[in-house]
Amino acid sequence: MSAPEDKRSQFNPLARRSWTDLGPRVASAAVLLALAIVGLYVGSYVFAAIVGAVFAGCYREWERMVTLKPLTTAGGVLIALLAVSALVFPAFGPLAALALVAVAAALAAVTATPGIRLWRVGGVVFYGLVIVMLMMIRGEATWNQPGTFDAGLWAGLMLGCVIWATDTGAYFTGRQVGGEKLAPDISPGKTWSGAIGGFGLGTLVGLIVWLLVVPHSPWWIGLLLAASISILGQVGDLAESAIKRRFRIKDSGDIIPGHGGLMDRLDSLTFGIAFLFVVGALHGGFAAVAAGFLYW
Repeated sequence: MSAPEDKRSQFNPLARRSWTDLGPRVASAAVLLALAIVGLYVGSYVFAAIVGAVFAGCYREWERMVTLKPLTTAGGVLIALLAVSALVFPAFGPLAALALVAVAAALAAVTATPGIRLWRVGGVVFYGLVIVMLMMIRGEATWNQPGTFDAGLWAGLMLGCVIWATDTGAYFTGRQVGGEKLAPDISPGKTWSGAIGGFGLGTLVGLIVWLLVVPHSPWWIGLLLAASISILGQVGDLAESAIKRRFRIKDSGDIIPGHGGLMDRLDSLTFGIAFLFVVGALHGGFAAVAAGFLYW
């Protein structure tokens, strides 16, 4: 007599592998990467325009998320003020940019209903500071001055490489290996294997860039900085997931195929920007943030 058929679901190691979004993700990443490289290389108003458009776009998604309503006139003005704050930076400096952010924050507080006031103001302040910090990291472009080291260009490149490698490592390791969930109540799709894979690749790529760009700075400092950026990038990703869960939405938008919204793609970058800025400013001063980050 044959044994009864086991009706229980069988483990299939391929079941966890889902690559249907790989094509759109690669295409979108290529476009975003090219845009970022061009803006970072040229600097000045080109970089400011890209930064302003991108992070004002992030706030647009934040505005719609926290209000749960179509965009209002006041919301449109807030978006415009954030975008202009980036463009003001090359001409008038950080204080003028911060002044516009302060005006936007005040307007957000006045026009918001009590239930969303803190969220609305918090979003304006957060993305406004990210814009100013990123512009200060880039600083004045000196790539066209022979014999001059463009610290802002290379610091921005290292930051972008670490975040990109962390996201890539987490994506492929998580899909291939799977395993225990990292934070199932916040982001059910993230696994410990993905987090470890992202951390490993992000740290390695960051260290390689560090050794190539600033070989005279101690390697172990580059290792620590790259590792910190990688970890904070993943923390930023989880933080955005927690906020989205608070407002019961899956994606912040659908502007980027395979990624969702701008917030979904840049959440890991924002925490890295803040970390790089703080380290660079403390070590090199506000006038030389990128150099303070790279030179030790």
